[in-house]
Amino acid sequence: MTLVPGDRVHVRMTKWVERPHWEFDATYLGDDEHGTWLGLPRGTQMLRPGAEYVSPTDQLGLVPPVGRPESERGWFATFHGPGGPLSVYVDVVAPPTWDGPTVAAVDLDLDVVRELDGTVWVDDEDEFAEHQVELDYPPEVVMAARASCDRLVREISSAAPPYDGAALPWFEVLRSLRPGHHRR
Repeated sequence: MTLVPGDRVHVRMTKWVERPHWEFDATYLGDDEHGTWLGLPRGTQMLRPGAEYVSPTDQLGLVPPVGRPESERGWFATFHGPGGPLSVYVDVVAPPTWDGPTVAAVDLDLDVVRELDGTVWVDDEDEFAEHQVELDYPPEVVMAARASCDRLVREISSAAPPYDGAALPWFEVLRSLRPGHHRR
């Protein structure tokens, strides 16, 4: 299936062993060397069991390109637009997969966050440690998640692409599409 700008994409995040997590719809914006860019206009509703989040500002999702080695694809990035509570939030995940207009990924707890002042930190290390035991993460999953997290901290801290402003033109693409306009 070929997506065109404005098409609806469903994002389905699960936790280990297919436990439901965040789900939401986004707008396909396009692809570049960094991956597939998705638009989440202000007001986008994101749901997970027992929780709801409505984006207070425009956001962009970035899915790593399928052609990259698996070892470089263990993330799903969210870039917050002006007025957002932070700059960048990257989920460490098992490499995302596409099935038509649906992208799915298994969230592996760790998150790399860049605050508005540029501070970079890792969230949910305690949850990651607990789930290694409770959910019996295989050793190769633990190693891949930790390697992905460490690489993301380095890249985001040094403002390596795409954490160097590469998202800015994609906010313009999102704004150019009619709010709420999704094609099937």
